[in-house]
Amino acid sequence: MKPAEISKSTQRAKYIIVDLLAGALAFWIFNIVRFFLMTGTLKDYSSLSSYLGSTKLVIEQCIVPVALLAIYWISGYYNQPFKKSRLQEFTTTLFSALINTVLIYLVLLINDQTGRRIINYEVILILFGLLFLTTYLGRIIITGLALRHFRRDQWHVNILILGNSEVARKAARTLSSFNRDLKYNIKGFVEIPGENSVSDEQPVYSFDDIGKVFKELEINQVILAPQNHDDKKVMRLLSVLFPLEIPVKISPDTFSYVTSAIRLNDIYGEPFVDLTGPALSETSKNIKRTFDVTFSLVFLLLLSPLLGILALCVKFSSKGPIIYRQSRIGRHQKPFNILKFRTMIENAESAGPQLSHDDDPRITRVGRWMRKYRLDELPQFWNVVKGDMSIVGPRPERDFYIRQIVAYAPYYTLVCQVRPGITSWGMVKYGYASNVEQMVERTRYDLIYLANMSLSLDCKILIYTIKTIISGEGK
Repeated sequence: MKPAEISKSTQRAKYIIVDLLAGALAFWIFNIVRFFLMTGTLKDYSSLSSYLGSTKLVIEQCIVPVALLAIYWISGYYNQPFKKSRLQEFTTTLFSALINTVLIYLVLLINDQTGRRIINYEVILILFGLLFLTTYLGRIIITGLALRHFRRDQWHVNILILGNSEVARKAARTLSSFNRDLKYNIKGFVEIPGENSVSDEQPVYSFDDIGKVFKELEINQVILAPQNHDDKKVMRLLSVLFPLEIPVKISPDTFSYVTSAIRLNDIYGEPFVDLTGPALSETSKNIKRTFDVTFSLVFLLLLSPLLGILALCVKFSSKGPIIYRQSRIGRHQKPFNILKFRTMIENAESAGPQLSHDDDPRITRVGRWMRKYRLDELPQFWNVVKGDMSIVGPRPERDFYIRQIVAYAPYYTLVCQVRPGITSWGMVKYGYASNVEQMVERTRYDLIYLANMSLSLDCKILIYTIKTIISGEGK
């Protein structure tokens, strides 16, 4: 099998199918054991076959395995199908089985009391053991088969090294000598403008052709190896690499705001730091996304009467559309249309992009009131549902201003690691910006957020945001 034939989606599908079958098997065996352990409480069933064939149990047998997958997804197990350690696989499966056991007990089994505490404990332990063993066995088989393909060099990770100096060659030697089950296939080097180049038999590509090279060589990962570790240079390179939506890693030779957020999972892998992923565990990422979508849908549904009233206020206060759409730059520098209730007069930017300020005559009377309480931002919850934004994250900016911000502060590029948010640490601590200098100042808070990103910090920002809305401190 050629390496190109394997993909993340294919491997992820294997895990999902095996987990589904394992969950179905575990729950079926559990019900057999449950029948014999709890015979005294199951008087309505004369035999095992009548019990297993009952309508209630058939429905449970269909629903439970699918419900188990929701917990497995939230655990982050499917996020990185090829980057799994044995310990990670064991602990993730163990905790997922524990959570699923508790949920099944609370939803389906809590009323099945025998009057004997020891039997109740046995039922719970048997359910937990079956869920863990069947799921873990299926997973290690899939993982073992994948590792065998890598060890036999049937599959490998295609690497492109950005740089062609001796530093880049050293990075290549480090990867080649690194003893790991994942096999790295270095497809070549890319010359960084202004750096010295080394000549040998390895393929060398022009930096201007990097997008084309990525597609043709089916690159899975980039190693950033500039001749000199200059943060501004790294940021400029990242601004080109982020839109490619591929992991970019760098050797942490110097301590800076680029490489300071080394996470625990980095030290177990190859000696390079991932610059394209936030300092957040896979579980936290999925919990955050689940909360974003669930909260946004419920919020839009419950506040639909208020949204309707606000729409009418905008409609009758001034000419122009109710919803204002504007192109913003999101995660991995992908543009999207942000949604807002219109707060300015129609064609407010006919003379070109302009930032608003406190006494901006373009803002309507209704618009000024909505801005004060951040009500104009409410339609962005639909952006969250679509996946353009998160509830908490750095505020998205227009490309016109991003170019100016990067000229002042190249580190702004790091903000593109995550989905932009409706609210942010920068908005809470700084508020709206009326010029590029203030936007740069606000960006510093966003970088603090990225370095300390966590679910607890998101909750703190939400609390501060609610306080701002209630007090009318928004500008």
